Amino acid sequence: MALELRHLRYLLAVAEHGSFTRAAEDLRISQPTLSQQIKQLERGVGVQLLDRTGRAVRLTDAGEAYVHYARRALRDLAAAERAVADVQDLSRGSLRLAVTPTFTAYLIGPLIAELHTRHPGIALDVREMTQDHIESALLADGLDLGIAFDGPHLPGIAATALFTETLSLVIGAGRSEADADADADGGRPLPAGALAERHLALLSGDFATRGHIDAYFAQERVSPRIMVEANSIQALTEIVRRTGLATVLPDAITHDHPHLRPVPLEPPLPQRTVALLRRESAYRSAASRAFTDVVQQVLRTRGYTPA
Repeated sequence: MALELRHLRYLLAVAEHGSFTRAAEDLRISQPTLSQQIKQLERGVGVQLLDRTGRAVRLTDAGEAYVHYARRALRDLAAAERAVADVQDLSRGSLRLAVTPTFTAYLIGPLIAELHTRHPGIALDVREMTQDHIESALLADGLDLGIAFDGPHLPGIAATALFTETLSLVIGAGRSEADADADADGGRPLPAGALAERHLALLSGDFATRGHIDAYFAQERVSPRIMVEANSIQALTEIVRRTGLATVLPDAITHDHPHLRPVPLEPPLPQRTVALLRRESAYRSAASRAFTDVVQQVLRTRGYTPA
């Protein structure tokens, strides 16, 4: 029997679902057809790949080994198909990009606007996800590029430092009480200890930025009163704009919001290095290279501090 790609896809579906019934539904074929195709594959390789004796269908030891290489083969084939379809003059192409949540508030818009201006034929798939999910998706060939933070990465992830991100206390422009605090020492930065008296609205704990902020509070031994937690940058900026609450956000966000004002702290919050992530062995398409060039151009135009 000649092995066909559908056999690999069928086997992976059964392994993923642990059931012929659910796999057949997902593949939109009949269960008898799926069972027959898997048996053909097992006859072709000369070994049993699935254990059908339990309530759930499981891979045999041989099946585990086979599926490892089957996944790799299908991933490499998908990369090959994208490479063939890649047009070097960028009249068409595609890019799968993911960013961590705070970048959707100030960076992704300018990047996509510039890319679309230069290369309107590139189709974009943009997703927002946590950094660990970005790196896992890159390794599984579910993404081409990611924008997140530098630091320890999963094996196989290559990181290119882009710029240094700074954070500050943020208040609504014109909030007199906050202004008085910030100007109490002749315009010098606000001491971190003064945050103990401040009522804050902060990003929720599922943001990496919140962990960065909490680590600063712990280091400075201050415990601000956190009155609001939000899992949306837009919601947070509106809350700070319309109330007397303050927050902590990247300075780049306040640059795009004239109704917000950054207040520097002493000592300042630790800086973070923003990085462009990719899989080390991944094929670099023309669209991917073009996007990398656009990133550098936008960073220069907006005056971000080089890493």
